[in-house]
Amino acid sequence: MPSNETNPATKKRGFGSMDPERQRQIARQGGKAAHERGSAHEFTSDEARAAGRKGGVAVSQNRAHMAEIGRRGGEARGAGHRRRMEEARRAATAEKKEGETVAAQATEESPQAEPESTVEGSQDDAQRRAS
Repeated sequence: MPSNETNPATKKRGFGSMDPERQRQIARQGGKAAHERGSAHEFTSDEARAAGRKGGVAVSQNRAHMAEIGRRGGEARGAGHRRRMEEARRAATAEKKEGETVAAQATEESPQAEPESTVEGSQDDAQRRAS
């Protein structure tokens, strides 16, 4: 069936061409009417469990599909692990840098005595210049 984009002569009509909000309104009205008539079916927990099991059995028969599901799960788990490891590495690096900064500040704040040879050397130079 040609879509409206490929065949401009086709008019936009029907439920499928409506905007999603309008579709929801109509579907909601239908659901309310079915419940009022008593013809709507509400699953019990046992019925829902049986339906889920039936769907699971049908899906699990397709080995390629199950392999793809498992692969995606493994990739997602691995990605999460890699992300956590990278965050831990960054935190450790930040702590190390912070420790180095604190040590550098402590070194700058403590007064350092000049080496005696430097002091004596500068006095000797001053005496030579004077003579």
